[in-house]
Amino acid sequence: MRTFSSLDEVSAAAGTDIGTSDWFEITQDRVNRFADATEDHQWIHVDAERAAEGPFGTTIAHGYLTLSLLPFLGSKVVTFDFPGPKLNYGLNKVRFPQFVKVGARVRDHLAMGEVTEAAHGLQVAMKHTIEIDGEDKPACVAENLILLLQG
Repeated sequence: MRTFSSLDEVSAAAGTDIGTSDWFEITQDRVNRFADATEDHQWIHVDAERAAEGPFGTTIAHGYLTLSLLPFLGSKVVTFDFPGPKLNYGLNKVRFPQFVKVGARVRDHLAMGEVTEAAHGLQVAMKHTIEIDGEDKPACVAENLILLLQG
């Protein structure tokens, strides 16, 4: 876990590797609950019997489920331990190079990209690579923008 205690420490870390989270299993229950939350009940996600005969041989996680894990997995790698709001500002780029089979384990490899001054703080580009245990290609590559504001 990398802890930053000030905005100056964050600025100094621009362009550096931050670390990697522990593995996290993608369960069918999680996929089903995500399907319920998003109303996306496509059979490749929720129908294990039909999916077993489909192109992936099993059910797979929604791409957006994988993306939604960025805050959770990222929090296992980095923390900003200073006063002030930490806001999700958006995404610059998101790709899903490899599907995630239910039962697979994923983890987040995190690097800090560009750090720029923003009104009342910093804008930080966090580069996430969601790796799949045993796979060559990542499940998701995303650049998430966060605003770190002075308290």
